Amino acid sequence: LMKKKIALDMDEVIVNIYNRFITLYEEQYEITPNPEDYAGRKFYDLKGAGNYREFLFEPGFFADLPIFEGAAEVINWLNNHFDLFIVTAAQEFPNSLIDKYYWLQKYLPFISWKQYVFCGDKSIINADYMIDDHVHNLATFKGVGLLFTAPHNINEKGYIRLNNWNEVKLFFELELSKKEV
Repeated sequence: LMKKKIALDMDEVIVNIYNRFITLYEEQYEITPNPEDYAGRKFYDLKGAGNYREFLFEPGFFADLPIFEGAAEVINWLNNHFDLFIVTAAQEFPNSLIDKYYWLQKYLPFISWKQYVFCGDKSIINADYMIDDHVHNLATFKGVGLLFTAPHNINEKGYIRLNNWNEVKLFFELELSKKEV
């Protein structure tokens, strides 16, 4: 029996980028930004964070970002039950390519480099499921699009929403149980 394919985004799904932006903001302003101020938008659209998007182009920015709680364990489980691919639109930020490659080696060593997809436009991706934090990636996806909750997408509707890695595992346990009936 063929395993179903999952395309899994990195940034703000596996990897917490907001954490780095908040730290940079605290260093610059000596205050913690109010989450309500960036709810429904990208962190770099926050008032006073005008140049923050430029950090994404810097070598090393993506190198040691924290992994979301529960992500490694659930990804390992998914990898055992599905054909899993890590799909990241890394081309926009060329320095991120090497950072992300080594990040995956460090935090998800059970994922083979053959399962890495570094792309520009995710509309080319052919899988049964895609977990992403950006609606524009899910809008062109032909399979089941699953929206992973991030501060910038809290107002988005129209997709199955997964708020954390426990919910990801529950969703796919249910999908597997449907197959067995």
